[in-house]
Amino acid sequence: MSMQSHLEHEVVILGAGPAGTALAIGLRRLGTAVTVIDVPRRFRAVEGISERVLGGLRAAGIEQALAAVAEPSPRRVRWDGEDSAANTERLVDRARFDALLRRDLEAHGIEVIDARVLGCTRAGARHRIEIEPVGASGEAVALHADFLAEARGRAAPLPTRARVRGTETVSLLQHWRGAPCVAGSAVESLPDGWAWMAAMPDGMRYLQLTLDVASTHLPPKAALADYCAERFRQIASARSFIAEAEALGPPTARTSTPVLVESVCGADWIRVGDAAMAADPLSGNGIFQALSSALQAPAVIRTLRQRPQDAELAIAFHHQRITSLFFRFARIGRDFYAQAREWADQPFWATRRDWPDALPLHRAFTPDEVRIEQRPVIRDGWIEAARVVVTPDQPLGVWHVDGYEAATMLEVASTAARGTASPEAVLAALAAHAGGSLPRARAMLDWMRAQGWIS
Repeated sequence: MSMQSHLEHEVVILGAGPAGTALAIGLRRLGTAVTVIDVPRRFRAVEGISERVLGGLRAAGIEQALAAVAEPSPRRVRWDGEDSAANTERLVDRARFDALLRRDLEAHGIEVIDARVLGCTRAGARHRIEIEPVGASGEAVALHADFLAEARGRAAPLPTRARVRGTETVSLLQHWRGAPCVAGSAVESLPDGWAWMAAMPDGMRYLQLTLDVASTHLPPKAALADYCAERFRQIASARSFIAEAEALGPPTARTSTPVLVESVCGADWIRVGDAAMAADPLSGNGIFQALSSALQAPAVIRTLRQRPQDAELAIAFHHQRITSLFFRFARIGRDFYAQAREWADQPFWATRRDWPDALPLHRAFTPDEVRIEQRPVIRDGWIEAARVVVTPDQPLGVWHVDGYEAATMLEVASTAARGTASPEAVLAALAAHAGGSLPRARAMLDWMRAQGWIS
């Protein structure tokens, strides 16, 4: 960016990772002018993603970056002494992936400023963002924005305290280089943590240790490379990854502590992705959770900016969904940790097997616990209140099923079932709300019974 570039902006997004890119494209689709400020991460990394993440990326309008997603490769698991090779995952070179995200932004006509953010402050009713453009030799530039979105992941500063914070965790990523090979990955539980390994076709290997901060005694930084290399040599699953390979440079240390930020949205600002809530990497949903929060955010921002009378509703919507995502992924990680019975009394496992709570990921319930309530939903790109079906397993509520309003269908079925109506009469009542289609009405009735909404 040159000094002549304009300094006044409508919406500025800090960060061009999956969350920032999805948010920018979503806003652009709604006709909002967007500027993204980003500086590439300084280290290489590889992640594994599932097929549903591909669908999420495409839904977000991200196409160019898909070229960095490899075909499915085998994923070996050695957990609590048991071996499994039933799963596959797609490996993603994050350096290439992030570079291609820039092309997606450009394809959607979104301005990207290559710069490091020095700080964000208030300037009257607007945001003042001080940046240091890449290659500017320390020259700072101040931009102003009407709305600010924080999407820099775990690197984003916390303006408020964390609402929930898990046990302090660190991940040590070490690169190895060997001969070209078949792509694949593996994960193995250890007495003091767990290890994840990935091999890329070009011979690059990525091996990561995830450990407990309080109970792990790490050596000085100068000795960390030898420490990691020796640890990997002792891990059975890692041997095939490092055979005839050499470690490259010092490991990269990153925090992996689960964090839910206290406040994630205001009248003219929002936090998305890991900047709002960062899950334990064991849940395996990094990019997915980033997309989940970013895909809903354009409607939140649009409502905040153009319908200020509904600001409270929009803020509540984003807050509720971020909170729900966090606890869902936290419980997924907890249940994986609980499976490691071999070292249940070791500090790493003992502090994680019961966090964040004892609530099940999915709870059984009876029809009398099912309610119809008014909750915020996304309707035509706006946050509005609507009637939804709320259950212990769906606390945010279900608004539509197969294109039909769930609350209305439940009311019709429940009212008919409470009376003396025959099963045929119940179906007929449902069909009247399903375009006259008995097959659709029958499918809806079967679905509601399977969900436990009606008996």
